[in-house]
Amino acid sequence: MTQYDHVKLEQSWKKALSAEFKQPYMQQLADFLRQEKQQGKIIYPPGALIFNALNLTPLSQVKVVILGQDPYHGPGQAHGLSFSVPEGIAVPPSLLNMYKELQRDLNIPIAKHGCLQRWAEQGVLLLNTTLTVEQGQAGAHAKAGWQRFTDRIIDCVSEQQAHVVFMLWGAHARSKGERIDASKHLLLESVHPSPLSAYRGFLGNGHFSQCNKFLQRTGQTPIEWRLPELSAEQAELTL
Repeated sequence: MTQYDHVKLEQSWKKALSAEFKQPYMQQLADFLRQEKQQGKIIYPPGALIFNALNLTPLSQVKVVILGQDPYHGPGQAHGLSFSVPEGIAVPPSLLNMYKELQRDLNIPIAKHGCLQRWAEQGVLLLNTTLTVEQGQAGAHAKAGWQRFTDRIIDCVSEQQAHVVFMLWGAHARSKGERIDASKHLLLESVHPSPLSAYRGFLGNGHFSQCNKFLQRTGQTPIEWRLPELSAEQAELTL
């Protein structure tokens, strides 16, 4: 029995990653997280949402991968999906730039909320390469072991799926490109959508339309990037 036996994980991912959970580094990672919590540190996202990206997007349904680095480290922001925040939380700057590029590229109005769950449900794997973070400490868990685990996730998608679009934004995400079989997948690379770099090539990259053209060309349904509107009550919370 491992410390992950009681973790809720979608079946196709559980099968693909079962051997990984038994590796010593994953046991050490579980010990590390437990010790951090025992020391009174606040860890994001909540435990039940650490594997949210995998639970919402089964391996067999992955059509697009959007790679982030680590979860948001502010209260209420992280919910296990890269770049996404729950409804009722202000849209972060990098995500706002993604919305601006969607508007420029596909004429999609800028969403009033930051919850990308609808993308995940269509086959967009919203994967951070580090799955936990300490409150207020960006990158605090970058060397805890998650990188090896999420590299294996990328390998599984590259090996087991065909014709996936990988959106690799920023040097960290682009460094993962060498793990991906470019002969059968589409790699879209640019600078990160952060306000510090977006003007250097993210805004104007056309990645969202290129993604959908590739999916259609390979016989797949394109992603509906337009997000559903919030109810009036939810919209008021977000403001």
